[in-house]
Amino acid sequence: DLLSLLIYGTRISLQVGVLGALSAFSIGILYGTISGYFGGNLDNVMMRIVDILYAFPDLLFVILLMVTFKSGYGGEEAAKNPLVLGLVAIDKQLGGMMFILIGISVTSWVGMARMSRGMALSLREREFVQAAKAQGAHDFTIMARHLMPNLVGPLLVSVTLAVPGYIGTEAFLSFIGLGVDPPTPSWGAMVADGYQAMRSYPHLAIFPGLALAIVMLSFNFLGDGLRDALDPKIKQ
Repeated sequence: DLLSLLIYGTRISLQVGVLGALSAFSIGILYGTISGYFGGNLDNVMMRIVDILYAFPDLLFVILLMVTFKSGYGGEEAAKNPLVLGLVAIDKQLGGMMFILIGISVTSWVGMARMSRGMALSLREREFVQAAKAQGAHDFTIMARHLMPNLVGPLLVSVTLAVPGYIGTEAFLSFIGLGVDPPTPSWGAMVADGYQAMRSYPHLAIFPGLALAIVMLSFNFLGDGLRDALDPKIKQ
């Protein structure tokens, strides 16, 4: 029984980690590239939005989101809202994962946007970008064909190293009872249930904790490997 829960819980953790990474990568690279390439007032406005979001604690936002929709759905009036009812229904179909994914998606792209903006500011002055402009290429064509391909490697490494954080967020929320809905298994919920019987059955908490540590460590190794493979300076 414990083995089957561990195996199924792996699906939950990997889905949260991978989908959170994909949303952070896609939103961050698009937002940061637009801000860095155009610069000026647009860059100032977009970066001030990033600063505001960056100042707000990510975990607190996710907790507030989970509490709002899982504890009364924002009050009686909100509970009658068709949109809220639809979101809650979808969340139940996904085992309580949807609002975790929304919270991670909303907060995780900020760091990616800052990184891609900084690299876009540097790349827009390079010779190949200036040559494309001289040939009359459209701004969005330059971003898609010349800037973003050069940003993918470093950002891919960064987002891979951030996956353990997303998995840890899901495990923590499940540990405190704000994660996936029972009976959907989660390593965090298994640790929360198992530590109460540590004296008699320590394996109920130890094995989920080990699984969580191994997966998080594996993504760190994967990120290090991608950095070694994609960084031209290391190759030289």
